[in-house]
Amino acid sequence: MTQTITVIRGDGIGPEIMEAALFVLDAMNAGLQYEEADAGMVALEKHGELLPQSTLDSIRRNRIALKSPLTTPVGEGFSSINVELRKRFDLYANVRPAKSFPNTKSRFPSGVDLITVRENTEGAYIGEGQSLSEDGETAMLTQKITRRGSERIVRYAFELARKTGRKKVTVVHKANILKSTSGLFLRTARVVAAEYPDIQCNEMIVDNTCMQLVMRPEQFDVIVTTNLFGDIVSDLCAGLVGGLGLAPGANIGEHAAIFEAVHGSAPDIAGKNIANPCALLLAAGQMLDHLGHVDHANRLRQAIRDTLTAKDGVTPDVGGTGTTQSFAKAVAARVAG
Repeated sequence: MTQTITVIRGDGIGPEIMEAALFVLDAMNAGLQYEEADAGMVALEKHGELLPQSTLDSIRRNRIALKSPLTTPVGEGFSSINVELRKRFDLYANVRPAKSFPNTKSRFPSGVDLITVRENTEGAYIGEGQSLSEDGETAMLTQKITRRGSERIVRYAFELARKTGRKKVTVVHKANILKSTSGLFLRTARVVAAEYPDIQCNEMIVDNTCMQLVMRPEQFDVIVTTNLFGDIVSDLCAGLVGGLGLAPGANIGEHAAIFEAVHGSAPDIAGKNIANPCALLLAAGQMLDHLGHVDHANRLRQAIRDTLTAKDGVTPDVGGTGTTQSFAKAVAARVAG
């Protein structure tokens, strides 16, 4: 059965790494067709807006999108195109795996294998109720946490743990200080956790979590937390395994899902054919998992690992002398074989 996905090539290095990702997906014969759509600066230049209605319609129609990095211009339009997409499609679950890979510049070349599940639609991160006093001396922000939002993200984390054979979920919070907002999240998490006796649940204050991740990351399996804490913790986890160049992300809702490389558009190296396509390839793996093509997803991840181990055609950031396309060709040869 053929599945059509929306493809957003993005800005900066985006088109280069997307070309690489599609080359690998085509080599897998995963039954995918592509519908191109624009967002970011390229959309602003072509359509006069950062997020055209045609792009929203494409995502709504196909329910699945693979997206390269986007540039949001300073002082124009949305505060973030990515945040706007999450709002439009209620993409409440941000899912960020962090796994050790060989031959990477990492403190932990082995032993890290965890997933951060971040609530994506509420809390301080979305910037509700921002105001600045007339004298410019006082700024305010509203932070809203709901029982519904907390329940569905915690349930998503436990279901993900169960589906992927993981044994522990760590609920990360600051309920010792933020007793109303983080307190509601923690109390709700406890209720949900009781429904999953097969999954170990522990609770950890966010500042201790950051310290423990740096000291003993192997103790973590699935982390679930609120939006702002998740934004910080997931990047910390990426740093443990070599940085954002190896960091995929999924934004998942009931009616749509968007899979992306979480790094920036890197305009300084755009057009040089040296961008590492790993993050977008790993995001494509998440997409294949979501579509039920688990065997394809596992083959893709193993091919990336084998390519990094062999340093076969890999880009300079991971110790090679190859190009974006040579990296993709090396991965494609392994998934096809």
